[in-house]
Amino acid sequence: MDQARIEIQVLESLSQIAAKDWDACACPEAAEGGRPLDPFTTHRFLLALEQSGSVGRGTGWQPQYLTAYQDGQLIACAPLYAKSHSQGEYIFDHNWAHAYEQAGGRYYPKLQIAVPFTPATGRRLLVRPGAEGIGHSALVQGAVQLAADNHVSSLHVTFCTEEEAQIGSEIGLMSRATQQYHWLNDDYADFDDFLAALSSRKRKTLRKERRQAQAFGGEIACYTGADLRPEHWDAFWEFYQDTGSRKWGSPYLSRAFFDIAHEVMADDMLLVLAEREGHPVAGALNFIGRETLYGRYWGCIEHHPFLHFELCYYQAIEQAIAMGLQRVEAGAQGEHKLARGYLPMQTHSLHWIGDPGFADAVQRYLEAERAAVEEEIEILTDYGPFRKAQVEEQE
Repeated sequence: MDQARIEIQVLESLSQIAAKDWDACACPEAAEGGRPLDPFTTHRFLLALEQSGSVGRGTGWQPQYLTAYQDGQLIACAPLYAKSHSQGEYIFDHNWAHAYEQAGGRYYPKLQIAVPFTPATGRRLLVRPGAEGIGHSALVQGAVQLAADNHVSSLHVTFCTEEEAQIGSEIGLMSRATQQYHWLNDDYADFDDFLAALSSRKRKTLRKERRQAQAFGGEIACYTGADLRPEHWDAFWEFYQDTGSRKWGSPYLSRAFFDIAHEVMADDMLLVLAEREGHPVAGALNFIGRETLYGRYWGCIEHHPFLHFELCYYQAIEQAIAMGLQRVEAGAQGEHKLARGYLPMQTHSLHWIGDPGFADAVQRYLEAERAAVEEEIEILTDYGPFRKAQVEEQE
């Protein structure tokens, strides 16, 4: 392909591009009707964020979707946003912002290639099959040029794949390693089969937690696809508001997001509800990928011992096994997940800093951080709940 013929465009709305064109880059594996690897960079998910007002004016997430065309055909794209803060990202750069502004710089606005409010690993540099080399290069160079031309402090690509982190590093971006806790499916037949892989003490603890959680006085039900009903979202919105107000001050997603998502991506969602006499009292929302179940949001109007663990972690494991999925990603942070079968895994991001002196300081920080993360993962894995032989096999 002739790189000189690549045209870069910035779009302020996904309504300016056809879903089939965007998804040909974002999820080509779903072209024949299968599931995408993850739903978060699909046209339907990103447009739902936009149409619901969850991103856009007043949110600090201003869409600047990056697109690359060759001979009039979209060959690559990326969910790019102009950010006026660092909220809803989950790979934290608040200390970078503070240091830069203390030194007299202006950290915001910055540019971010990311899925808003979604700490889930996935492709961020979306390229049509056959255009990988030129597509990746066009997106990275286009984003850096956009940042430089607009005199913003920095560009960040968060929760990208390990392959993208390597590609970005080779092009000249700084790579960062952080960690999350993921559950891995070792061909388990059912939840009891998974429990058998744990040490005796951890196995007894998990069984005790599940018994106590399930004794809340009702039943636990899972809904997806056509089984989801509008009234489920009325209940879940109440849960989500409670969690959002405690964690972030106000919820990131608007109420309209859940209505739009119900219409366009019900098959991508799994809602786990604790119900008493038909009335939900707690719930956890997951998104379904081709290989992974993504735990995203939890909330409740009643507090019961271990119900959070049951709905978010144990039910997710059961459902992943039933669906034949390879892993569960249960969101950001949370060392309490380790005791429940979720092991520490590296996550990746890429960064470009316009100021050379500040870039050097960040690079030194990232090198030290990477060594610390690698050491912590090794230590935490050794302290995990699995029998020692099981841990070695999974490594």
